[in-house]
Amino acid sequence: MTRHGSPHFTHIGILHHPKKPESLELACTIGRYLEAAGVADIWHESAWDLETTTAHLPQVDLLITLGGDGTLLRAARMGAPYAVPMLGVKMGRLGFLAEVQPNDWEAPLAAILEGRYWVEERLMVRMHVERRNAATGVNEVICTYDALNDVVLSRGNLARVVRISVELDGGHLTTYTCDGLIVSTATGSTGYALAVSGPIMPPELRNILVIPIAPHLSMDRAVILAEGATIRMQATSDYPPMLTVDGQVVVEVQEGDQVLVVGSPHLARFIRVRDRSYFYQTLMDKMQWTI
Repeated sequence: MTRHGSPHFTHIGILHHPKKPESLELACTIGRYLEAAGVADIWHESAWDLETTTAHLPQVDLLITLGGDGTLLRAARMGAPYAVPMLGVKMGRLGFLAEVQPNDWEAPLAAILEGRYWVEERLMVRMHVERRNAATGVNEVICTYDALNDVVLSRGNLARVVRISVELDGGHLTTYTCDGLIVSTATGSTGYALAVSGPIMPPELRNILVIPIAPHLSMDRAVILAEGATIRMQATSDYPPMLTVDGQVVVEVQEGDQVLVVGSPHLARFIRVRDRSYFYQTLMDKMQWTI
């Protein structure tokens, strides 16, 4: 989607990485630029300050993040419920999600303020942990999180395999014996899933990828599920397994807990100024596959 006219963004938040002093310095510089461009409301915050940032979001038109993909993952989980688009300034090591470079942000930002951009929408997944109520015998949801990259159910601190039973849309799929199981979006297919030889999916796909980590004498292939699929996982082990969301949120899982993963009702929205074919060129450059 391309938008025209000016100005479109009158309430802009700038999120910096709290452990990168250079990101705070650049955030201030960008803030001064936006003020000179006539943006009415500009605020700065640490990307790790969930409570303060969330309080701003109902009025925000645009989030500018300064950091790596991790900063954008945090921003996506905060901003998606409010349909806030994000512009990533790459200040991390890899950066598949960021759109502009820290030494070349002014021209792209000017184009965006003039309405010369498009919005890329990406699927997120929603994870619920269900636990049986001992008194009623009924499963209850104890926590819910959205993820832009992935949900990973894996072994805990000990280097021992875990058995993970998986149901797909109410029917048994298989039981994995492995170090863990990744349930990934197309965005996450270039993250942890790629590290275990998973397929690379175009970012606009609404499909979900399921792939095991170090499977042992069990299903060892990735499975790409249809849009709208429901995945239910239950880990069996002699010790507590670990559940992580986007590699940033850790959830305690007890024996008998079930992990349900579905498509989130919210989408992550990214401001783009590059051509729509940018993803594949970025992929070749980042992976150093070009000759």
